[in-house]
Amino acid sequence: MSASHDLVVVGAGPAGSAAAMAALAHSPDLRVLLVERAELPRDKCCGDGIAPHVLDVLRPLGAADVVEGWRPLRHLTLSRGSREVAGRMRREVHVIPREVFDARLAERAVERGAELVRHRVREVRAGSAGVEVDHLRAGVVVGADGAHSVVRTGAGLGPTAPRALALRGYAPTPRGRRGLQVIRYGERRQPSYAWSFDRGDGLANVGYGELVGGTDPPTRALLLEQLEELLPGATEGGTAWRGHHLPLSGLGWRHPDGPVLLAGDAAGLVNPMTGEGIYYAVATGALAGRAAARALAADEPGAAGAAYGREVRALLGRHLRHTWAASRLSRHPRVVDAGIGAAARDQRVFDDLVEIGLGGGRIGPRLGVGLLAHLARPAPDHHLTTT
Repeated sequence: MSASHDLVVVGAGPAGSAAAMAALAHSPDLRVLLVERAELPRDKCCGDGIAPHVLDVLRPLGAADVVEGWRPLRHLTLSRGSREVAGRMRREVHVIPREVFDARLAERAVERGAELVRHRVREVRAGSAGVEVDHLRAGVVVGADGAHSVVRTGAGLGPTAPRALALRGYAPTPRGRRGLQVIRYGERRQPSYAWSFDRGDGLANVGYGELVGGTDPPTRALLLEQLEELLPGATEGGTAWRGHHLPLSGLGWRHPDGPVLLAGDAAGLVNPMTGEGIYYAVATGALAGRAAARALAADEPGAAGAAYGREVRALLGRHLRHTWAASRLSRHPRVVDAGIGAAARDQRVFDDLVEIGLGGGRIGPRLGVGLLAHLARPAPDHHLTTT
């Protein structure tokens, strides 16, 4: 490795690879180093859902082909207790193992001109002469190194709160769940839900996650127990079980000025209602790469952080406030039931819920009126299933 680069990106996941590609798309002559601690391809705990919004970001970068060979899905089922809604999503999604998806993105970044090296970063320090990343020096550094980000610590920021804990595995897809994304809410600390996302190759990504609070975090045994209780048979034949902390987005999001940028999980950008983070990672990674390239072209690397923060807030600010509100509301079971009921009666409300959970959606008038209408009704003794 050379001792000096224009841009060092720490982490070759979706955020890091998107940052490298976007920077090189803006300035093809940049010396971009993409640093990854693990040998690619590598597994990562995730629901593996690739929303269409991800491809909206990757398409201008010439990387939308990373989903090729994987069958898209259009059907989603949401349920809690005996209340259920099954609907067709407005746009298709893909379910691709991160072992495949991340490696393909990193390959695209290398094809664009990034240098990929395997190295575990241990220290990041910003100074007047640039940013030091262990023995490397760069004009700008993008931290895309996940929930336990070393770059975040080096930028003087503490861990994000709140956090969720999820456990994921791969199991044969039962006949009744083929071609589906299934989410079933539980009864524990919300948001808590089990999922089964069919990959289309005979296996499903299955898992369970919940909000972490207090001094008694859920155990692996409890997470597996909840998954099987909510989705009977989901754990049968399951392998590759992995746990992961999710740094959920809060009400307000801030980013420090200067030449150190944080993207994706490292920036604390994970949907607090659904735990979705790949769109946030790719979108903010691309913004970080472009902000870095512009600042370097202007010979003002220290201006990158402020510009990047403004662009993230412009793209996601209102959405993050709405998802925070939705996550707080969803802690009340009657609100979850009301959302499912409203979505069962109006396809447009169903579409609004999907948008909030996957991309840049907001709580619009239709969803708000639908929730209020259901909440105004007396709580029923039982629920009817609507599909």
